Amino acid sequence: MSNRQATDGRQVTNSRQAADRRPIVEGLGVNVAIVIAGGSGQRSGQDIPKQFIHVYDKPILIYTLEGFQKHPQIDAIGLVCIDGWHDVVRAYAKQFNIDKLQWIISGGRTTQESIRNGVFQLEGTCGEEDIIIIHDGIRPLVEDSVLSDVILKCRQYGNAVTALPYNEQIFVADDEVSTVRYIPREALRRVSTPQAYRYGMLDRAYHEAFEKEIGIYGSSYTNTMMVELGERLYFANGSEKNIKITTRDDFELFKAYLKMEKDNWLK
Repeated sequence: MSNRQATDGRQVTNSRQAADRRPIVEGLGVNVAIVIAGGSGQRSGQDIPKQFIHVYDKPILIYTLEGFQKHPQIDAIGLVCIDGWHDVVRAYAKQFNIDKLQWIISGGRTTQESIRNGVFQLEGTCGEEDIIIIHDGIRPLVEDSVLSDVILKCRQYGNAVTALPYNEQIFVADDEVSTVRYIPREALRRVSTPQAYRYGMLDRAYHEAFEKEIGIYGSSYTNTMMVELGERLYFANGSEKNIKITTRDDFELFKAYLKMEKDNWLK
């Protein structure tokens, strides 16, 4: 596989032999995506991990990887993958021309362990100022504009999390049947992936979090861990299409989005 010219003239070296090693990147300002696909898919009730289920003759994970492959600001992709599926991913990457994929490693027991594995994989190859974009492998509709904005905001502030306003009313339950309190929706944001962080901060945060056992259990993710470690997070633009495929209904919604044609008259 030949070298690829990065968007600002830097070289990013790609090699089939680098599939399970750290990416080789040169220069400052490299943007590396870490895609998390370590889940077993138990909640979806399917026979195989949901990221490998085919929708219109293509695995869900490939839709996700294609979003990063086609974006001109993404220099390299690393994948954290469930054990036993690495060779399958390599075959799919070759079939669908995902040549930015530089390495595949195994996930951990939890989402946070999987992300940590991906972050630590970049030690010694990414610089302090390089941007790492973390994304769920089962969010296959990441848009170019969303990726562009999360990278831009991260360059400005040091981190960026994809966010949307919350348009429903949220009440706090006093018991199982009643409430007298609500949270003003203007104060709420729905945060998801992609999320972007400067590598130096991200790497130090994961070392600290696992050493001190802060923000690594339960439903914790990079964004919640960062807040627990005392970091301020900055919002980037999100998209309603950026769905996370968990249930059977999510599969149907994903298929509908793929078939959907935009009306030109809508502003």
